[in-house]
Formats: sequence, structure tokens, C-alpha cells
Amino acid sequence: MKITWHSHSCFELEDSRRIVIDPYLDNNPAAHAKSVQFNPDLIALTHAHADHLGDAAQIARRTGCLVVAISELARYLDRLGVRTEGMNLGGSLRVGEIVLRMTAALHSAGITQTDPPLCGGHAAGFVIEDGTSVYHAGDTALFSDMKLIGELYRPEVALLPIGGRWTMGPREAALAASWIRPEVAIPMHYNTSSAIAADPAEFQELVETLCDTEVVILEAGDCLEY
Repeated sequence: MKITWHSHSCFELEDSRRIVIDPYLDNNPAAHAKSVQFNPDLIALTHAHADHLGDAAQIARRTGCLVVAISELARYLDRLGVRTEGMNLGGSLRVGEIVLRMTAALHSAGITQTDPPLCGGHAAGFVIEDGTSVYHAGDTALFSDMKLIGELYRPEVALLPIGGRWTMGPREAALAASWIRPEVAIPMHYNTSSAIAADPAEFQELVETLCDTEVVILEAGDCLEY
């Protein structure tokens, strides 16, 4: 699998299909690419906040790709002319050769782009299996059921937020990695703005003291071939 980080929480996974997670691009100061450059087969959304929902509707309407999200967010996108599949925490969905499992995340999830804001359901993460098993934690605090995610799904790659303030920071994310025990952990959701400034090397050092997971630090646009 080819895993490309497009900054913040946006990743592109390429194996049997091209999957984009949380396509926050056009209004993202750290992104190196614009939404018009993306032609995914599937978009997976962890929650409705603008820095995760991002350009999903525009990309999906242009390409006709499927968007997978928690049920309330999927229904909202339906009204915007997007082809969706809704699911919920603990559920699984097969799309071709891909299996998506929706995991919990501890975070808020309102649709803040509307006035007044709308209910966006619950924040979530995904374990996506397409040759390689990848856990995208979404925006989340540390929670002990991450141990169960590791035990049940055994993800080979974990994408973990480290920016603090809105999510867990490096210390908590390192503990999460030690519970999940993926072969590779990639930090995300940091340094997009000063509010979430973090040093990924700190995360790397902490993980190395806790477990044998390899930490791979990417720059925006970099990819990992796994």
C-alpha cells in the first residue's frame, strides 16, 4: 500500500482502490495540493468539523466517488448531492475489496459550517483494510479501548494525532501506540497552526521507550510504501 500524508489529518491510501481520508485541502495552509488534483474512488470522513470534512462534497460531486461517514453526517451530505454510505461506531462496511470498520473517537462532531450548527453524529476513527490494515484514529483523546482496537483488528499502520489542545498530544499518542502496537505509527494533526504546534521527534522518542513500533515522520506530500 502507498500511504501519502497531505498534512493535518488528510491521508491518501492506494492499493486496490484510491481512498482519501478527511480531505482538508483548499483552506489548509499546510497542504501542498488542491482538491481538484484528487480523483479518489472513496472518501472516508472521521467527523464533520471543517478541518476534516474539508472539500469532501466538492470532490465527491466532481468525481462521483462514494463518501463513507457516520450516519448523521452521511444524511447531511446526501442533501448536498453526494453519494454516501452511512455507518456507525462498531460497524463494518465492505466496498469492493476494502473493509472499513468504524471505531470510537473521543471528540466533538458538530457540523459547524451551518448557522446554526447541526448535529454531526459522533466523532469516529477507521480501521481500513485493503491489503494493509490502517488505523486512522481521527481527532481523539486517549482512551483505554484503543487496547481493544489493537487486539481485535491488529492494524499494521496507525495514524495518530499529536497536536494537543483539540486532541491528544505526543505523550498520550505514544501511550496509544504502545497499546495498539502497530508495526508503523505516523503522527498527524500537528503544526497546521500555532494552536497545535508539536514536535514529532518527541513523539518518536516516547514511542521508542514504550514499544518496538517504528515511527515514520512524513512531510506534507511524502508517502510511505508499506
